[in-house]
Amino acid sequence: MSWAKIVTFIAAIALIAGGALWAYNFFEAPEHIDAITAKWESAGHADVTSRSFTNWDENDPPEVPTACAKCHSLYGYLDFLGADGSTLREVNAAAKTGSVLFCNTCHNDVGHTLTSVVFPGGAEATDLGREANCMRCHQGRQSTVSVNAAIEGADDDAVTEGLSFLNVHYAVGAGTLMGGDAAVGYQVDGKSYVGRFAHVEDYDTCIECHDPHSTSINPDKCAPCHSNVAGYADLFQIRTDPVDYDGDGDTTEGIRSEIGTLHDTLYTAIQAYAADVIGTPIAYTTNFPYWATAEGDRYTTWTPRLVRTTYTYHYVLEDPGAFTHNAKYILQMLYDALEDLNTRVPVEMTAFTRP
Repeated sequence: MSWAKIVTFIAAIALIAGGALWAYNFFEAPEHIDAITAKWESAGHADVTSRSFTNWDENDPPEVPTACAKCHSLYGYLDFLGADGSTLREVNAAAKTGSVLFCNTCHNDVGHTLTSVVFPGGAEATDLGREANCMRCHQGRQSTVSVNAAIEGADDDAVTEGLSFLNVHYAVGAGTLMGGDAAVGYQVDGKSYVGRFAHVEDYDTCIECHDPHSTSINPDKCAPCHSNVAGYADLFQIRTDPVDYDGDGDTTEGIRSEIGTLHDTLYTAIQAYAADVIGTPIAYTTNFPYWATAEGDRYTTWTPRLVRTTYTYHYVLEDPGAFTHNAKYILQMLYDALEDLNTRVPVEMTAFTRP
């Protein structure tokens, strides 16, 4: 074989090897099971001590109720999927305690192929990928529909027997992501709301931004487009919108800060409304049932206006990643809640802009 052919052969091998390496990186070939296991063990889904999985251990009998089992038990989720032979999208029985979300929670025939998700208000998202597994639990348990049903027929500012705080539940990122398409947040009739947040194509699903096994976010994946990102803390300073929504003159702060200003203003307005209109001061606490009197007792004097605005306030707290999931949807809800309260108590919001 001539040297020319040898050189050509070596070049071809190098080209093939380079192409294989490119393909490996581009398609992100599966990790070794040991690496996946280590990631999973570090995630909340595997935390055997978490209240998410132990809350019902002392019940008699110890079991996870049907209303909770879908997201707080391997057995309940498989029941919901119908992977155990039961009815699809229905938890038929209380689930055994003692499980976390093991691999086969998501990795089963139904979990791999069922590409739609139904949200609490009845809206359905279709043509999803495997992120559908994430969205079935991280969607909340209330919606515009349930809030309106609870307050229907009552005067906006009348303390009404039977009314109480409605808790959207926890880690509601999928509800925020889908925005007005799912209406998990409270949406005022007659107002328009953005739908699903359309991020860039390669990072527009749960499992493209979050590692599917550790649930962590790698800021290095954000840095090519968000030049300010050098580490995790920099994610909180991301913004791509030049509009000064909170009117403070700063259009370089992260969009999270814009949300924070409206959120803090909403809390002040809720307190003013409770004290001046209802006549019973209110305070937010970090523990269920969250809203308390000045003496620390459970808050019980609820009006429809207070129900819907406290729902929005709590919703934002229960999605700490809201600024990335769908910032405009959150800003729209906050603005509308402030506008709602401003009909009864003075709220300085002339500098605010609704997306």
